[in-house]
Amino acid sequence: MKRRERAVDDCAEDAAFSPSQADGAGVSFNDGKERLGEMAKLAGFDFYLLSAFPRGDRTAFTENRLTSNWPQSLVGFYEAADLFYCSRLVTAMKRTIVPVFCKEGSFAGSAANQENRRLNTLFQMHGLKNTFAFALHDADLKQYIFAFSGGCPMPTREQAMALLYGCMELLDKVSRNGGGEDGPSEALTRREIECLRWSAAGKSSDEIAIILDLSSHTVAGYLKSAMRKLDSVNRMQAVARAFRYRLL
Repeated sequence: MKRRERAVDDCAEDAAFSPSQADGAGVSFNDGKERLGEMAKLAGFDFYLLSAFPRGDRTAFTENRLTSNWPQSLVGFYEAADLFYCSRLVTAMKRTIVPVFCKEGSFAGSAANQENRRLNTLFQMHGLKNTFAFALHDADLKQYIFAFSGGCPMPTREQAMALLYGCMELLDKVSRNGGGEDGPSEALTRREIECLRWSAAGKSSDEIAIILDLSSHTVAGYLKSAMRKLDSVNRMQAVARAFRYRLL
């Protein structure tokens, strides 16, 4: 498998809005695309884009793009340009937590060179002149970019709020329903959680026993029980799963 293909697969597994997780979760992937399209249309935009927020180890456009209704030819050209991670839009979104509105050249770089001018012209030819975008994160703190593009001016405050809240609802529903297990099959006791918490802090069974005023044997029993409930083979895995389930 090629490096880029591997990265795309990794992104699909990493993202809450991946097709594999959304299907069968109450909100299908196609359902999500339809809702994004409806929200875009209501605000006067023709195009939408949902992507993971580019990271240092994952910068390419197709590695981050989760869904969009962009023309396929534009997607291919933009991927080859490799400017998404350093585009004017993404750069602006790294500096603020409020929605941003870019007039022309949203997805090109900031340099005044021929490549950026050609890219701006191509986006305008396809109708993606202006872009309204914002970043949202799901309950696992994974960040996403929602971008709506077209020839219309900046949306009104009411339109912007409708887009923002609509996307929050969509992301929350898909990530919650598609996230798989939300906790261990059996509830942990207060003592088991306390022992795991001190274990996560690097304490040994003897040290935990002193802190909690218990015997080492009792602490070992609590940890063993916690590992069983979390389906873990050792303390480290139990602590990791407890953090994932937000028990610690």
